[in-house]
Amino acid sequence: MENKHVEFTKEMRDAGYTILVPNMLEFHFSLIEKVLQINGYNAVVLKNHGPNVMSEGLKYVHNDTCVPALLVIGQFLDALHSGKYDLHKTALIITQTGGGCRASNYIFLLRKALKKAGLDYIPVISANLSGLEKASGFKLTLPLLRQLVASLIYGDCIMCVSNQTRPYEYKKGTTDALIEQWNARLIDQFNQGKGLSYKMMRANIEQIISDFDAIERSHEPKTKVGIVGEIYVKYSSLGNNGLEEFLRTQDCEYMLPGIMGFILFKIDNRIDDIHLYGGNVFKLLFCKLFLRYCERMENMLISAFDAHTSFVPPTRYSHIKSLVKGVIGYGSKMGEGWLLTAEMLELAENGYENIVCAQPFGCLPNHINGKGMIRRLVEVHPGINIVPIDYDLSATKVNQENRIRLMLAVAHDQAAKSIQQQDMIAKDEMIAEAAKKWQSRQSENS
Repeated sequence: MENKHVEFTKEMRDAGYTILVPNMLEFHFSLIEKVLQINGYNAVVLKNHGPNVMSEGLKYVHNDTCVPALLVIGQFLDALHSGKYDLHKTALIITQTGGGCRASNYIFLLRKALKKAGLDYIPVISANLSGLEKASGFKLTLPLLRQLVASLIYGDCIMCVSNQTRPYEYKKGTTDALIEQWNARLIDQFNQGKGLSYKMMRANIEQIISDFDAIERSHEPKTKVGIVGEIYVKYSSLGNNGLEEFLRTQDCEYMLPGIMGFILFKIDNRIDDIHLYGGNVFKLLFCKLFLRYCERMENMLISAFDAHTSFVPPTRYSHIKSLVKGVIGYGSKMGEGWLLTAEMLELAENGYENIVCAQPFGCLPNHINGKGMIRRLVEVHPGINIVPIDYDLSATKVNQENRIRLMLAVAHDQAAKSIQQQDMIAKDEMIAEAAKKWQSRQSENS
């Protein structure tokens, strides 16, 4: 039976329909919101959170569904029921990757929820590059894609440097104030049609890194923690119960891999699929060109760190991919796929051996490529300290945080043992050097 749904039309766009966007990465999405507005879409990134979002999700979506779907749909329904929007001039937008992960079916779950709530007249836009759905009022044009990639690059850059600056700043709040300054500055540039060319992006990124590097900070050792997992619960404070804020209270420096790695992973998979199973030659050409463009942007970002050795730069996608060769097959690509395993090795390689693997209830790819790979990763990288944390609407925040505290306790023990071993080695070297000098003097005397 044909799947009928309300299409988002050009007339709706011209009428100024408000397009609600679910939130995931606060800084990245604030720029994406502005990019969509510049391109004629009255986009609003949702910021509503709290228990009502969860209750709305559970009310309209079956509780066997993965947690990100419950939260994203719950956030939409909570916003629609808030009274803030004219429901007859409102649309929703959601991404579809087109892979085997259930995330590609969120749009159908959302429409089912809207029907149950009596709101099925609200159009839902699918943002995808797989040709799954089309809407006459919304198109991912090349200029728009270029601007979206620019927003993600800026976001990855600021996320990278701010996470390495905030734990050490002498004056608390300096890092967050600089984030706000750059957010306002970039949006102002976007409004003027600037900040999106390769030349301006490079100049901006170099200045961003310089500004954060100029923040006065201490160099005291802190426990370094990496965060990986299903893309939504990895980045969204709504999805991970404020994981980043909790790690700040534990006096940690934490690192999240950038979202551009995930984008490159998805484009790379499309190319592999066409090579393996066939497909449109023009789609293959587009994917290859888009991959090359994204890699060029990635290289530009990474090379900008060359003059600032105090920061650990993002890792190139090609290197991340090479890390799992012989560890897990590249055919494991549903959801985050092998990239999740690779990101744990990437973090460990960069000194973030203590890793929180955030996995939502019902996410099979995450359990296989995350929790299921821990034993193999310990064999490949001895010393890696991974704790899988289940994020479920029925799970308590206290239990999640206690499990992370146990991981940090192990990290502190390992650090203490490492210092003790270093001290013993240093003492042995001193004793050996003293013995060597004594033998030399004995030889001279004789």
